[in-house]
Amino acid sequence: MIARDIKLAHSVFALPFAVLGAFVVAPRIEAGGIDWPRMAGLLTLVLVCMVAARTWAMVVNRLADRDIDAANPRTKGRVFASGTLPTRVGLTTLAACAVLFLATCALFGVFFGNWWPTILGAPVLAWIAFYSFTKRFTWLCHVFLGGALAASPLAAAIAVGGIDSLSNPALWLLAGMVLLWVAGFDAIYALQDLDFDREAGLNSIPARFGWRQANTLSRIMHAGAIACLAGVLVVEPMFGVVFGIGVASAIVLLVYEHVVLTKRGAAGIPMAFFTLNGMVSVLLGVTGVVDVLL
Repeated sequence: MIARDIKLAHSVFALPFAVLGAFVVAPRIEAGGIDWPRMAGLLTLVLVCMVAARTWAMVVNRLADRDIDAANPRTKGRVFASGTLPTRVGLTTLAACAVLFLATCALFGVFFGNWWPTILGAPVLAWIAFYSFTKRFTWLCHVFLGGALAASPLAAAIAVGGIDSLSNPALWLLAGMVLLWVAGFDAIYALQDLDFDREAGLNSIPARFGWRQANTLSRIMHAGAIACLAGVLVVEPMFGVVFGIGVASAIVLLVYEHVVLTKRGAAGIPMAFFTLNGMVSVLLGVTGVVDVLL
């Protein structure tokens, strides 16, 4: 039941960028290329951390918002909001996810001598949980969500390449792209709850500025995301034609996303939010990794 509510399919938004960040700083054996045995172990730990961290963040969200969700016709069927599952089940799940995440972070030190994931593990959990409370006091809640997902390429890079890997400006531009991209499409998603958020006194870009202005701000953020992608192509020599094709395709998809929303209104939100953005993430992740390997 929890799996239904936390929407595991939405992992597609962050996971490809974590994998891409890991490959940008992948351990190499000089002319021999990537050290695949070492990389396989690192990637396995990264994937476990991603699943545990995302599950943690989503369960925090569902528990924190259970009373709000219960009052919202769109979300009243969620398992904690409806009382289908008791709160203690959610708390138990949170504890399990935190233990799994922190234990896996420690394995980077045990097996690879990199203790930075252990040092940063608890702050990361706190950061990605914080978003769930931001709509209570700021319409910039979408930016906080973007920041939570933007941590994925940076965290994966630290886990694989150590803290010094953050000296690569491409990683920061990639994180900036994720932040603006996610904030932009989350503002679109929040259009569904515009009236409810206003009535409940909750904050969001649509509740603060209205439908038209929310669309405009979403477009501006996506334009910024595109600029960040262009910057990645410029500063990172490992990226070339293949990733360039991925970037061009992502731009087309983002433009089409806003065309769909303009033409179909609220009916176009599911396609604009999940389908098209899922394609953006997978395209960029796959083409980026392929370019690194070529």
